[in-house]
Amino acid sequence: MRKTRLEPKCGKERKPNGSRGFDFKFLNSVLIPEGCKVLNQKLAAHCCLKLFMVALLERFQNRGGNIGKEESGICLQHWIVSGQNMASPRVGFRLAVCLLNISEARKQDIVERIAEAALRDKPGQKKTQTTVLNIFSDYDYNRSVLTLAGPIETLGISIVTACTEAYDLIDIEQHDGIHPCLGSVDLVPIYPLSESVSLEECGEVARDIAERLSHDVPDCSMFYFGYADQPLKRDLVQRRKELNWYKRSNLNVNEIKPDVGMTVSPRYGLTGIGASPYVMNCNVTIDTQDLNIGQQIASAVRGANPGGLRGIQAMAFPHEGTVEIACNVESFKDKPPSSVTEKSTQYISYYIQGEEYLYFSPISIERQIKKLAASHEVPTVGTALVGFTPERCKNLAEQAIREGCGEFWKRHKTITM
Repeated sequence: MRKTRLEPKCGKERKPNGSRGFDFKFLNSVLIPEGCKVLNQKLAAHCCLKLFMVALLERFQNRGGNIGKEESGICLQHWIVSGQNMASPRVGFRLAVCLLNISEARKQDIVERIAEAALRDKPGQKKTQTTVLNIFSDYDYNRSVLTLAGPIETLGISIVTACTEAYDLIDIEQHDGIHPCLGSVDLVPIYPLSESVSLEECGEVARDIAERLSHDVPDCSMFYFGYADQPLKRDLVQRRKELNWYKRSNLNVNEIKPDVGMTVSPRYGLTGIGASPYVMNCNVTIDTQDLNIGQQIASAVRGANPGGLRGIQAMAFPHEGTVEIACNVESFKDKPPSSVTEKSTQYISYYIQGEEYLYFSPISIERQIKKLAASHEVPTVGTALVGFTPERCKNLAEQAIREGCGEFWKRHKTITM
């Protein structure tokens, strides 16, 4: 496929080979109006050409085949927000998502109250267009993950409202579950969905959320990770290791020094807030009660270990009479070596600010765990995604916003592969 680069200055004519005399001077002047801020030319070209084709098709269908330059310009500029980064060609928003982790799953009325709080607009603040795409609750973990998506400019408002409600309703001292956790609101990760939303911007939103929460809920405390942790940008795994999150028996909250807040409140605990490329949760259940087998499999697929799967963090937990291999599927930029052809085909890619990111596909994770379990003569029971793949999440967010549907989760059931 031929890639066309648009010049940063409007009006400069560029006719690449094979354009057959197409008026790129007109295209530039229509697609990038005076004063429009374009941070990434490659991304701009991609979005502009997609917008152009969509607009032409719509006008062609609506006008019985008649469309002129002036009309096509009006149609195209309807999709462009002057002075902003290039927006999503489907709904015109720059989208991000938060997979909000709260330490409650057994009282569904509380979980839904927190989800509904995310959809309330605060007096005196911008109206949000946040949608709750999914709620994934696990009884044994006593943990729920709420998928909140919306325009990056207002998503933080919804997250603050949801977290404030969660702090009010959940007492971490009363929590009983097998999954490690530190806070009533345990984790607030922000991920970009639209290509034009940067990781740095998500980090700024995360820090703003922490500041607002410290004002609204004075006793809460937080630690930063990823692009919110400036200037170190320590990832979530490193921060959790520093806090002994993986070894709760050694955890002493009195020794923890939060990034926001003076001390760790016994009621609220400690909340992790940060930003990174999309992290997906993929859990594979094996049909055994032998936790040792599960731990061996988790170690074998863990990306940090020799022979492991790139970008995978894995732990094993007893779960409803079986063992669950819980995998965090992290995204990364550099491609696997070309010689590793079998594994390289198992990665799926997406883009942030014109840069390619990859992650290990859920089907490939399931296949590898199934193979390892078979070596122990143990079958797998099923696989569940906690939320969605990045692409699916973006598509559903766009659909929900187009339809004005905030309570999207009420239509959706947990994905099981």
